[in-house]
Amino acid sequence: MRFSVYQISRKGGREKNEDRVGYSYTRASGLFVVADGMGGHPEGEVAAQLALQTIARRFQREAAPRLREPQAFLQEAIIAGHHQLQIYGERKGMNDTPRTTIVACVLQGNQACWAHCGDSRLYLVRNQALLKRTRDHSFAELERAKPVGERSERFNRNVLFTCLGSPGMPVIDVGGPVELQPGDRLLLCSDGLWGTVREEEIVEGLARGPLDDALQTLVQLALRNGGARCDNVTTLAVDWEAADDDAGDTTPARPDFDDDATIPHGLASAQRHPLS
Repeated sequence: MRFSVYQISRKGGREKNEDRVGYSYTRASGLFVVADGMGGHPEGEVAAQLALQTIARRFQREAAPRLREPQAFLQEAIIAGHHQLQIYGERKGMNDTPRTTIVACVLQGNQACWAHCGDSRLYLVRNQALLKRTRDHSFAELERAKPVGERSERFNRNVLFTCLGSPGMPVIDVGGPVELQPGDRLLLCSDGLWGTVREEEIVEGLARGPLDDALQTLVQLALRNGGARCDNVTTLAVDWEAADDDAGDTTPARPDFDDDATIPHGLASAQRHPLS
């Protein structure tokens, strides 16, 4: 596979950055993940980190070098992350388990598929137009889906009806597969980006110029719009080029997931990697 990937995590006006971001790949398959640890519950940064690590390690075991069923992998890996959060809470005797939202994407062959839980999003942009976007598991998104005359005038966009680490089984939506074309761009992000930047600006910004410049501009816009109380902003973008025939390749998965439980304040990671 040939593509470029760039990721940024920036602390906003919060006490700490509870977002996590990373990716792992073989020559035939790639995994990309953003998780947003939930405030109002303990150890959100641990929740995001555990979910990321669980999914990444499963990918590194199963991508040899391709996943047999990418959509099933995403569903099962995210559920495994949820179970790890519950186990963590039980072992520590916690009354309230750490919780996180998550969005994950697999690129394999010429196709992309993805899954999410909560309000971390994926955008797929082609020819400067939005092709796909995940739908948040929030009451605000449910209201927006109603006819205009039936919408409630009052709702809190921050209230989610599912996440990883909650007592019940999480809702996980799986999307794709979508056949990719050269020049397609995918964006995974926390609500710190889309919460202060309009969808039209995200699509236009993602499609404009080099990938690293586009992402840095969007993140700076989100931080500026959010002001002193801005949420943390975490993004990962992929610029798709082409799929190669790697059927005989057995290269093990190479991770760019931090196994330590912290992302430093400020710029957590800003790397542009052509993978070929």
